[in-house]
Amino acid sequence: MLNNVKRIEIKTSRTAEMTCAIRAASFYEKESQYKTNDYIAIKLLPKFILLFIKLGMKIRVIRRIYQNKMAPNGIYEYVIARTKYIDSIFKDAVLNKFDQILIFGAGFDSRGIRLLDPNCRTKVFELDVSITQNAKINQLKKRKIKINSNIIFITIDFNKESVKNKLIQSGFEKNKKSLFILEGLLMYLSPKTVDSTFKIIKEFTGLESEIVFDYIYSSVLRRENIYYGEKDIIDFVMKAGEGWTFGIEKGEIEIFLKKYNFKLIEDANAEYLESKYFKDENQKIIGKINGTHCIAYAKR
Repeated sequence: MLNNVKRIEIKTSRTAEMTCAIRAASFYEKESQYKTNDYIAIKLLPKFILLFIKLGMKIRVIRRIYQNKMAPNGIYEYVIARTKYIDSIFKDAVLNKFDQILIFGAGFDSRGIRLLDPNCRTKVFELDVSITQNAKINQLKKRKIKINSNIIFITIDFNKESVKNKLIQSGFEKNKKSLFILEGLLMYLSPKTVDSTFKIIKEFTGLESEIVFDYIYSSVLRRENIYYGEKDIIDFVMKAGEGWTFGIEKGEIEIFLKKYNFKLIEDANAEYLESKYFKDENQKIIGKINGTHCIAYAKR
């Protein structure tokens, strides 16, 4: 974990960059199963990468190279499914007039721009390390993209600084109806940091609040190589200097959530996400998702 901390303190997160690139690529997809609506992601990437992505959408060979070589097996599909899944929860929170949405490790997330009505009362708080957050803000300004005044940016080092103090200083309030989003984050934190983060969430959570996060199975950390794409993704994050350090045993997500006073609504594994997002008109699965991850959605 120390190597991970050092890297993200001096460079933008490679996994955050990959997520942004996948969202940009999916924006240009023709098939509805693969298409998302992240029109901001295409503005956050360097022009030469965007050109390669555009070519890839037109030339099948380049598209196959991108999907199979630049991203580990099934991760392209997983990020697309995860984006759609969390987009839906975010939109429902805004529609249902949640007071606050808190995005941990926001990376190059654009939901506050894409999905937040400028006239709504919901505030969106984005937490991330300064190097990645500043890169995102600078690019948004460079592209003259208006940042909603309801978005509050908070810089933080999750392994060194107090989340509680940062939230209080930034105006995040206790006992409000809130949505907590931890996307692509938990697996990079130490077990101690995960526990302290969820204790803070528990302390700040108001009635009818919700949380959505993805996690990996503990067996992945043990290198049991059970799931589709497991070895590929492990190798990728290790080479990126962002190795995984936290997982939850399969079947124990409800036990984990109960410790922090949350009740599970849905535990979306790879098979569930494939069925929900990658079926064609004949009910055939056309996209296989990396099996190492699940998405947990829960409420207070």
